[in-house]
Amino acid sequence: MPLYEIDGDRLRRHDNARFAALGIYERDDLQRLLRDDIAVLSPDLLVIAEEFGNWEDSRRRVDLLAVDKTGHLVVIELKRTDGGGHMELQALRYAAMVSAMSFDEVVAAYDDYLSRVRPHDDVDARVDLLAWLDLGDTDEPPIISSDVRIVLVSADFGRELTTAVLWLNRFNGMDVRCVRLIPYLIDGRILLDIQQVIPLPETADYQIRVGRKVAEQERRGTDKRDWTRYHIVVDGQVLPDENKRRAVRLMLQNLIERGVNASTIGGVLTPGRFRPLVGEHHSEDQVQAALAEQYPGVEVSRWFTEHAIVEDGKTWVIRKMWGRNTEPTLITLRDRFPEAKVSFQRATRESTGEQA
Repeated sequence: MPLYEIDGDRLRRHDNARFAALGIYERDDLQRLLRDDIAVLSPDLLVIAEEFGNWEDSRRRVDLLAVDKTGHLVVIELKRTDGGGHMELQALRYAAMVSAMSFDEVVAAYDDYLSRVRPHDDVDARVDLLAWLDLGDTDEPPIISSDVRIVLVSADFGRELTTAVLWLNRFNGMDVRCVRLIPYLIDGRILLDIQQVIPLPETADYQIRVGRKVAEQERRGTDKRDWTRYHIVVDGQVLPDENKRRAVRLMLQNLIERGVNASTIGGVLTPGRFRPLVGEHHSEDQVQAALAEQYPGVEVSRWFTEHAIVEDGKTWVIRKMWGRNTEPTLITLRDRFPEAKVSFQRATRESTGEQA
């Protein structure tokens, strides 16, 4: 599949190259490059393992294992060949093997991955995963979906493979994607054309929405926790829906922006959930350090420390965990400061754009 460059009054043709001829290998090159910049495949992926094979009686290993924003594991298999071989069958085996992983097992895999790939980064695997899933700290481990996504990455795909993928997606409800990597050698530079060919990007967006709906239904069906979302309403304008902890944070921020004093708000909230720090601290690192110093023993990760509220020589931080107190807190804030015209409403399927 050639590329064409407009060169004056003519088109200049550039034929695609082959990875083997360019000296580019699957594991040492392609796998490493995609691992370090997985967003080129999809922006909703977090790599949690490389060469993963944590099962008995098998030498097979997943090239890259990721998790998406909705709690689905994603098996990523790579080939630098033009036909893709039988990578879909291999990926299906891997998907079956990882489908029973619990959240704690995912945390263990991610912790091992971080220790090998980012040994000098001070990252807590559990906290990082919870933040990625937009859950924050929780007493009960989140549910990892047993529906595993698959991403096949190759220089090209044969007809047998694409037929199998289309059948799996259409009649078996799976989410299998084919991403084609086409290398070009142009003026001494190696360029890489990355295209999702199955499903087409415009239909992939729809599939992602459906996948999120299924994940939410699964989570609500097996988890007794309250997953209600809220819209904050400012002077009649309905803002996008937020989860519980972000809804409280957004309401507080809007109240303060509309002239309500932070110390006054602190006086009406449950003690210990909206705390003042001595001094004005503007960066997240400064806020975290001040929080740890002024409240010894506090779990800093349970507090919003980015974009903290600075007012009259103090810095106010908001706790992330509200649980059943969320709606009573929103009601208290709405009723206590009516002049600010900041209210809220529960999100519905229609308001979030979720299809019935």
